[in-house]
Amino acid sequence: GTWTTVWTDGLTSLDRYKGRCYHIEPVAGEETQFIAYVAYPLDLFEEGSVTNMFTSIVGNVFGFKALRALRLEDLRIPTSYTKTFQGPP
Repeated sequence: GTWTTVWTDGLTSLDRYKGRCYHIEPVAGEETQFIAYVAYPLDLFEEGSVTNMFTSIVGNVFGFKALRALRLEDLRIPTSYTKTFQGPP
């Protein structure tokens, strides 16, 4: 990936791959703190790869310099995706 505009940018619509913030709620007693609920399409993640999933979710968001602080509090993984993982059931 790159932040530089390249000629292939217009070849594919990226809308279906965007994460969606579907709910935001304020933290009680904190004027500048919020809880955001974000969903990502499963097409973004390589099947059976926990590393790919966490790098995509945690690495990209936590590296966003505009944020002063961020904490991942919960992660829900659809059963259809967890079934692609190798290992014990």
